[in-house]
Amino acid sequence: MGGRAAYAQAKEIVLANAGGDAVTAMGQAYAEPYMKEVPATKVVIDGTFPSSAKIKAMVEAKNTTWDICDRNLPASLELGEPGLLQEIDYAVVDRNKLRPEHAGKWGCGSYIYSNVLAYQADALGGRKPMTWKDFWNVKDFPGKRALRKHIDGQLEAALLADGVPPKDIYPIDLKRALAKIKELKPHCIFWSTGAESQQVLRDKEVVMANVWNTRATVLRRESKQKIDFHFNEASLWVGAWIVPKNNPAGRDVFKFMASTQDPGRQVELFKLLGNGPVNPAAAPMVPEDLRAIDPGSPE
Repeated sequence: MGGRAAYAQAKEIVLANAGGDAVTAMGQAYAEPYMKEVPATKVVIDGTFPSSAKIKAMVEAKNTTWDICDRNLPASLELGEPGLLQEIDYAVVDRNKLRPEHAGKWGCGSYIYSNVLAYQADALGGRKPMTWKDFWNVKDFPGKRALRKHIDGQLEAALLADGVPPKDIYPIDLKRALAKIKELKPHCIFWSTGAESQQVLRDKEVVMANVWNTRATVLRRESKQKIDFHFNEASLWVGAWIVPKNNPAGRDVFKFMASTQDPGRQVELFKLLGNGPVNPAAAPMVPEDLRAIDPGSPE
């Protein structure tokens, strides 16, 4: 759904996320229930990925069109420290519905997700790539790969492929990670949005990809496991709501943010898209048969 220009009504909240299935899922799990509770407010979901560069440009131009953005906690620090974000209003948003480490100054934990290895189950002679070393091994696992254009979850995979033990991944050796990615570039497609990551697998442009578990979950379901994934060597991330400075809806956005802390709504989003609930009270509500694909599950 497009930008803000067509939506200049009062009491409207524009949520920017990564597009595709995330637009539908967040609409069903969060926007529709909130609009029933607060009928005077319209929640519009914009699937234009809210990159740091776009948020920075909007705020500096004093032309902010998004009210709340679906990013992660590292992004909240990257954008918050230079003064591009509003601080989270914890008088409205409930800290008790978050683990302490997920209640950031500029970012409120929204869900848990992973970068996982997804693959075409019928394209590799029955062999399953189980590690990032397998992902980089084009001799034994021939075919195109897909990595994300942005670094989140990609540097970790590259270092694991290069033999770095998990306990030694941080602090990131940037030069080594980028050199390892450069090694794979001739065999790679680079995706920028969640929808793109799904499409290259749907269209069989690649035999495997480093993607979010949310998109891999949808692909597994719709392909009847012809596209599959696992959590071995996956990296765990915390999604976060962030609020750009001078957002049109003002502080009303924090009421909507608080509504997304409802454990039932978080479980509904998980069922639709695979986003693990961040509210600890939601964990027992995850259906038994789905716990194996909850990235926040201790198992």
